[in-house]
Amino acid sequence: MGTLLVKVLACGVCRTDLHLLDGELPACRYPVTPGHEIVGRVVASGSRFPGGARVGIPWLGWACGECEYCRRGRENLCDRARFTGCHIDGGYADYVLADERFCLPIPERYGDAEAAPLLCAGLIGYRCYALAGEARVLGLYGFGAAAHILAQVARAEGRTVFAFTRKNDFQGQKFALECGAHWAGDSDTPPPEPLDAAILFAPVGALVPTALKSTRKGGRVICGGIHMSDIPSFPYAWLWGEREIVSVANLTRADGERFMQVAAGLPLRTEVHRYPLERANEALADLRAGRFTGAAVLIPASADSQKRGLI
Repeated sequence: MGTLLVKVLACGVCRTDLHLLDGELPACRYPVTPGHEIVGRVVASGSRFPGGARVGIPWLGWACGECEYCRRGRENLCDRARFTGCHIDGGYADYVLADERFCLPIPERYGDAEAAPLLCAGLIGYRCYALAGEARVLGLYGFGAAAHILAQVARAEGRTVFAFTRKNDFQGQKFALECGAHWAGDSDTPPPEPLDAAILFAPVGALVPTALKSTRKGGRVICGGIHMSDIPSFPYAWLWGEREIVSVANLTRADGERFMQVAAGLPLRTEVHRYPLERANEALADLRAGRFTGAAVLIPASADSQKRGLI
């Protein structure tokens, strides 16, 4: 298998791109073209995807396949792994190159822009969800692109979902309820009942002890971000009772395949806000300021013109 040349149709804007912009990911290559939620059309085909096929290009762009982590099915922890929009130029562009072994098929039920958030917000959210095990009551801290997808999956599978937002973010709380949450409130407000598991998508270390206090014995707090501010000290009593704190790092191809099967079977609604590619900085600024719910997606001019029949 080889390298695909892919014409970008849409690329999601992720909070990881902000961490990259702010220099908080020192392992990444600078300069680099960001963007790792890429939906595109194959121009130069490989052995797995023919020309014209629609593919998704996620964060994990390459792994060695030889190290201990890769051999154990944990390629997300490979020390030599390369990530799209971090070590490999990403989708804030008209065309990208990608290792076809790490590309994913996109369920036909989703349009290009609607599918883009599935490639990271969906995938990382789903890996966090897997670590929550059989949690019946699930708390989601930070209700953005990942949480609005995961809430729908969890609700469809019969879980109870509580959403936590910034203080007095009534718009975000309303959005969470529309996405299937049973309850929504400020992040410092105790939930209606103790959590079996909490997933933190907001990169705020202070939320770790807050979530622990709301988690029942034997529960788990899962940190889903690639970067987080420092976790403040807290009493051991909040951790005692076999509670756990775990982090999620990256994803595997198996994660991607499983989640795309879930997405193909569920009518997930991804709320997207489209920006022309040349307004990428505006999209990033709006993400930082929390000016929209759901996810921002960049559309290259060539893809937009093609869709409108201009080229």
